[in-house]
Amino acid sequence: MSECESPVPDVDDVDEVTRAVLTASRLLVAVSARSLAAVEERVTLPQFRMLVVLSTRGVTKLVDLAVLLQVAPSTAMRMVDRLIAAGLADRQTNPDNRRETLLRLTDEGHRTVEDVTSRRRAEISAIVARLAPGQRTALVKALTVLNEAGGEPPARDQELHPLGWADASAQHGA
Repeated sequence: MSECESPVPDVDDVDEVTRAVLTASRLLVAVSARSLAAVEERVTLPQFRMLVVLSTRGVTKLVDLAVLLQVAPSTAMRMVDRLIAAGLADRQTNPDNRRETLLRLTDEGHRTVEDVTSRRRAEISAIVARLAPGQRTALVKALTVLNEAGGEPPARDQELHPLGWADASAQHGA
């Protein structure tokens, strides 16, 4: 048996599958944390989520950003203030409605998202490359089924739903 091959129990046990998924999620969280390590002095995970939303949506109203992140507008504003202080985001008053604040990433903010995403992709790619071709095929099939069961949009739709859900109401059962 090669290094990439490990015995997989032939079980239909929800607990066993749950343990395997939890282990995989722990791996992916670790990869995500390592990908943020280079910028962790400047950006927290919640702030990075905000950067990703701004990266995918472009100019966004503060209230919309708060809804997407499922935080209070005041919390979103504090996060934005920190990102502005770090030179990663910019704020302006909406010329069409002076009561609204519009937010966007700076060039440095875009570079930060690209850098973290690139590191994450490279590490995941290295892990996947260690799998045998048949294991990769099985993994894609299994993850596709898991994502569908969890309501996660396919990766090609991530530009529209960067946080893994179509809108905040989907998370609240609306």
